[in-house]
Amino acid sequence: MKTSIFKYAALNALGTVAYIALVATFFANANSLFGDKAEGTVLIPMAMLLLFVVSASITGSLVLGRPILWYLDGKKKDAVALLMATIGCLFIFMLIAFTGVAAYSWSY
Repeated sequence: MKTSIFKYAALNALGTVAYIALVATFFANANSLFGDKAEGTVLIPMAMLLLFVVSASITGSLVLGRPILWYLDGKKKDAVALLMATIGCLFIFMLIAFTGVAAYSWSY
């Protein structure tokens, strides 16, 4: 695999993980930020659905953006390799996250 493909894959995956960490931090602190005042209104489901759509767009762009551009430019093998490498990097980050959760839960 070319070094540039792995570099792009790692950067795409790191950007995705950083965005996910940002959204997870928001969820972890949402109750202290907003409280229960909006409960029972249409605002909370609407805000969550908007966050879902924006998140899907951002992560989709990070994971699929460059591979689609490369594929359309005729670099089909590189595009598929980049997509697979990005998914592989995300899988490794997922394993690291689950290992961290397991280690944290075993420490209590």
